[in-house]
Amino acid sequence: MSERIKILGSGCIKCNVLEENTKEALKDLGLNEEVGHIRDFAEIAAMGVMTTPALAVDDKVLSYGKVLNKEEIKKLLEKEL
Repeated sequence: MSERIKILGSGCIKCNVLEENTKEALKDLGLNEEVGHIRDFAEIAAMGVMTTPALAVDDKVLSYGKVLNKEEIKKLLEKEL
């Protein structure tokens, strides 16, 4: 998966909400980045995440176990991108 920004989680409602909020945050920031979604628990665990959903940029986990709102995501992305 080549996307820099990834959602880690099974594809549950919380994971999907985090993905949509991330896409909205990117749009607000004027960034044209694709958002990937890792659903493989072995790969998620290999990244050190035990509680989903999680948000990662460049394989660095920025948040886990919480559905961030658009504004929270924007703050994290502004620091990382």
